[in-house]
Amino acid sequence: METSFTPIPALIGGALIGLASAGLLLVNGKVAGISGILGRSFFARPFDLGWRLAFLMGLPLGALIADRAFDDAMGFSIGTSPMFLIAGGLLVGVGTQLGNGCTSGHAVCGMARGSRRSIVATIIFMSTAAMTVFIVRHMLGDTS
Repeated sequence: METSFTPIPALIGGALIGLASAGLLLVNGKVAGISGILGRSFFARPFDLGWRLAFLMGLPLGALIADRAFDDAMGFSIGTSPMFLIAGGLLVGVGTQLGNGCTSGHAVCGMARGSRRSIVATIIFMSTAAMTVFIVRHMLGDTS
């Protein structure tokens, strides 16, 4: 599998994520952890629901706009069955409950606030991801 490093789009994307999370914290006093925003949407007070829904709807809409605006904006295609996607999504949901937050909440927002719990969580999930890639690509020989 050939990969190419594209630092400019990655830098722009990271900056936009940082600005959005900082903006939400500064304007609304809320942390931009996706799992927390989604989970609390089910029990939100009416005055608290609007920004949550706008934030959540902006995630797929932003991806759709980028896909329409740029050729091959995503740079990949999903080549697995819907059942694997559903199972993966459910496992991520369980993981966010066990870890008291999702990767975006811990890595982007928690670490920026100096949360020890988020720093430890980020080290653990990044290390696990690196080991998984190493095992799959180099020990199992899967280059897809």
